Amino acid sequence: MRAIRVATAALLGVGALAVTAPAAQAQGDNSGFWATVRPTTVPPGGLVRLRATGCEQSVTVSSGVFDTVTIPRGRTTARARVDRDARPGAVYEVSFYCGTFWQSVDLTIAGGGPDRPDRPDVPQRGVHAGEGGSFAGLDLKEIGLGAVLITAVLGTTHRLSRPRADEDGAA
Repeated sequence: MRAIRVATAALLGVGALAVTAPAAQAQGDNSGFWATVRPTTVPPGGLVRLRATGCEQSVTVSSGVFDTVTIPRGRTTARARVDRDARPGAVYEVSFYCGTFWQSVDLTIAGGGPDRPDRPDVPQRGVHAGEGGSFAGLDLKEIGLGAVLITAVLGTTHRLSRPRADEDGAA
């Protein structure tokens, strides 16, 4: 009887990990997929070069500052023209989608600003880095929910695998 409970607990644990693994892979593990935008600071109406490597299919690139662009399968780059009405000093997110994997890169619009009106080509804030790794795109709610699920599975596994008082041979 104990073997059945242990097997059930083990299957429950494996099942919980199997259910949570695809979500973690889709959000964080980019499997060698990398994306860049050059230059990272561009004037309104300027051209940017979009580069995506490590994807074996077409890559879709979207942003609020230019029309959606597709980098065809077998190629790694494409160009996009930034909207002429892009707000100087603003930072726009550029998202690259390769199937279930995605990455976001910031694009700064050059020009003006209250701090340095004499130098329109200088971005108005520092570099935004560190979006990669296993936590990219996750918020605290998702991390908390994952921790609660794992804790519940471990607690259930422990409870089901403990010997019961009526199993020690007493009738």
